[in-house]
Order: sequence, then C-alpha cells, then structure tokens
Amino acid sequence: MRNPYDILGVSKSATEADIKKAFRKLAKQYHPDRNPEDAKAKDKFAEVNAAYEILGAADKRAQFDRGEIDGEGKPRFQGFEGFGAGGGGAREGFSFGFGGGSPFGRGGAGAGAGAAGAGEDIFSHLFGETLRGGGRTRAMRGDDVEAVLTVDIESIANEEKQRITLPGGREVEVTLPPGVADGQTVRLRGLGRPGVGGADSGDLLLTLKVAPQDRYTIEGSDLRLRLPVDLEDAVLGGKVRVPTPTGLVEMNIPPMTSSGRTFRLRGKGLPKKGGKGDLLVTAEIRLPEHADQDLESYARKLRGAKVA
Repeated sequence: MRNPYDILGVSKSATEADIKKAFRKLAKQYHPDRNPEDAKAKDKFAEVNAAYEILGAADKRAQFDRGEIDGEGKPRFQGFEGFGAGGGGAREGFSFGFGGGSPFGRGGAGAGAGAAGAGEDIFSHLFGETLRGGGRTRAMRGDDVEAVLTVDIESIANEEKQRITLPGGREVEVTLPPGVADGQTVRLRGLGRPGVGGADSGDLLLTLKVAPQDRYTIEGSDLRLRLPVDLEDAVLGGKVRVPTPTGLVEMNIPPMTSSGRTFRLRGKGLPKKGGKGDLLVTAEIRLPEHADQDLESYARKLRGAKVA
C-alpha cells in the first residue's frame, strides 16, 4: 500500500482538519454510488478509506510516523538487537543455523551450549511450542485483529452491508448492528487470525467512524437538520421537501411558522434496537433575495406600531 499521506494528498505536517477535508473530497469523488460503472473507483475509494483509518486516528498516525506500523496498519518488523559476534558486542545480526555450529552464526567460542539452549528458548518464544516435544503443536486460539471502518450517514440509515479488507487481504461483508455509534467498537466473532492446531480463529474488533458531513447533527439514534423555508411558505403554510438519509420526503408546515420551530419526522433517523430514531427538522425562514416594496411597507408598518 502506498504512503497514506500520498493517497490523501497531504503533507506530514497537515492538521487534523486538513486531513479530514482531503478525505471528504476524495471519498465523495470516488464513492461507488457516484461511479457505478468504474471498477477502479471502488478500489480507489477503499484505498482512501484505509489511508484515513491511519491518519484520521491520532494514535495510529503517531505510530505510522514513528515507523511502528505500515500503511495498512500492520506492525513493522523491528529486528533483533544485542546479538553480537562473540564477546565483541558488534551487532552483526544472526542467522538460523541448524547444523553443528551455533544457531547465532558467528558466535564462535563465545556461543557454546548455553547459547544454543538460549536459542532454542527464543525459537520457542517466536514459533510457539512446535520446536518442543518432537514437533507436537499445542492448540492456540488465533489472535484478534483490529480495523477501522469509515461509513457515511446514508449507509448507516439504509442498513447497507459494508465490505472491508482484513489484514492479509481477505475481504468480507459485515452488517452493522442497530444502535452502533461513532467511535464504538464491535466484536465480530471468528474474523481474526486463524487458530493453530484446530483451535478457533480470533475475532475482528471493528471500530466505526462516521464520515464527516455538514447536513445532520447526530444525537444517539436521532438526527437534527436545519431546513431553509421560504417566507411565503412560513406565512401561508404548505408542503416543503425535506432531505433525509433515505431520500427526500414532503412535510406539512402550518401557517405562521417561525424560525426555530422544530418538527419531528418519526422513523427517519438511524437504526436502533426495535426500530429507528427520528429526524428533528428546525425551520429557518429564508427572506427573498431582492427587496419587495409591499413587504418593506408591511415591515415599516409593524415597526411603527411597536414604537407607538
């Protein structure tokens, strides 16, 4: 995988806001819904999400900057230190020798039977119990793995299955449980690393991140939306079109609706146990772009009445 900074087109000194802005732009550009016939766009969208999973989390970004993890979030091999040639202390590294010499390559006189025994202990630590007991492998449950999934409001509201790539390249589809929230981690059984000796696989610990958006405010399973309403609709009442995560709907507003009045659209929020939350729509009166003589006269009349 390429460097996540290069994928998002930002520098290593980029702020959190810069990274979020770059991600939003690219996610919209390559979203599969906008490119249904472009197979490459889907791959690019996945690459952008994977890069944001690293740079969008402060701890993982710091680990990447320090070289502790790679662009896929996998730990980098740091090597072994402290194994020198004899007693000189020079760090030559070591090689695995399975003949009559020391398992540490150039150990010479400084690496006798004691060193060989230590080498066996190191191998057992690295590779489990396979080297002990004549090659018998003890059954060991597979390790859990962690991943971050960035998903938009619309996908959550429509309960769409999400395709994610696990460490090692395996792709799976997952269904998010109702009520899952931004930053929450869910455990998906059996999707971690394979077990040893017939033992169970580990689990996938999947942390959800809601993609940045400007339209809605999330309040648990409810959503809030500020809706511009034309002056004539606010005064006379009527039907207005309201965007929801599952599509446009019509809503009736009564005559003489003031700015700040909130209406509840039931079941138009996010999934929760036993149903869905609501969409809370707050009206914001929108004045005409150009001055209207009758409207100005009416406003002056009202002002005069207050002064009197």
